[in-house]
Amino acid sequence: MTPSISGGFSRRALLGGAGAGLVAGAAGGALGHAAIVPAQASAPGLGAGRIDFRGPHQAGIVEPAQAHVQLAAFDLTPGAGAAGLQALLKRWSATIALLAAGEPAGDGENQIALDAGPCSLTVTVGFGSTLFDRTGLQAKRPAALAPLPAFPEDALDPARSDGDLWLQIGADDGLVVYHALRVLQHQAAEVATPRWQMAGFSRTPGATTRPRTPRNLMGQVDGTNNPKPTDAGFAAKVFSTGPGWMSGGSYLVMRRIRMLLDDWDNISTDRQERVIGRRKSDGAPLSGGTEFTPVDLTRQNPDGSLAIPADAHIRSAAPASNGGAAMLRRGFSYADGIRPDGAPDAGLLFLAFQADPAHGFVPVQRQLSRGDGLQRFLKHEASGLYAVPPGVPAGGDGYLGQALLES
Repeated sequence: MTPSISGGFSRRALLGGAGAGLVAGAAGGALGHAAIVPAQASAPGLGAGRIDFRGPHQAGIVEPAQAHVQLAAFDLTPGAGAAGLQALLKRWSATIALLAAGEPAGDGENQIALDAGPCSLTVTVGFGSTLFDRTGLQAKRPAALAPLPAFPEDALDPARSDGDLWLQIGADDGLVVYHALRVLQHQAAEVATPRWQMAGFSRTPGATTRPRTPRNLMGQVDGTNNPKPTDAGFAAKVFSTGPGWMSGGSYLVMRRIRMLLDDWDNISTDRQERVIGRRKSDGAPLSGGTEFTPVDLTRQNPDGSLAIPADAHIRSAAPASNGGAAMLRRGFSYADGIRPDGAPDAGLLFLAFQADPAHGFVPVQRQLSRGDGLQRFLKHEASGLYAVPPGVPAGGDGYLGQALLES
């Protein structure tokens, strides 16, 4: 029976009857979820989008970025141990399944999103390196969770970095996202305390006349060359094959990157394009073609200069410049007002999923540190590395992290 809310109606029942189908841009099958329920008459469009919680991989990895996100990290309370962590993950898993289906949360339900549909809600859970120390599971800590090296541009705030547990909560409605965050915080209260929290946003589906690559706060098209689930070798780049409990999981690098927007806005569009290596208007590479034309790093201008400048961002970040290293980026913009110096406190919540950070993020960031012209306009202010365990199989009463805690 569907759990009930005030007035005797379930949250899902308030959505109305079945209507026209929805189109989803996420990958399906073994790589993703993208199980979208039909649009419903009383809540057509974004509200009725539903992404399955259960699957071989956690939701919120291969799915396109939603319009809103809350990121949060928690530290386990002293004495919580492995038993406390297990109880919390069981509780969270059951709750996330309800929320993803548009159902009331049960324990901790606060009715913030009482009249909303699922809005393509996903909740992704990750484990920081310190979690293994606090739970006596050091022997099961993956080698891939070794601390990230320091990079020359780092100015990291420890209070907004790392954490035992990490959450990514995304949906196409801000109330739905905040509702999920508050419920999960409530359920964690006896086991884990909040360490930091960040809010971000992306383009709302349907805001453009056709699907387009999102733009960041610098106005640049951002994500053109992101790996796609249909690409050969995609799974090998994004999903881990071990250790055993992490098979089918992924590793997430989070960076809070402040953009020096006043400095950026004070340079010409031509210079901005040369810093990135793409036209600002349509995202096409300066080597020619359209947005999705492969970048030609060897092409020269009539005067013999490189069409893609030597310090252009797309040259430094290209797999060809990094031994084939690649990541699945799923970033969100953030805007947190004005800093004491009057500059915008705004930029990018960089999220990158990969099979192994030592062969994904680390070599790319080292290359960017050596010669990327864009770094002059960025400040890296927070960082985190997390093991994102595989998803929960369909059927049964499994929970996130079960293979870690019961193997």
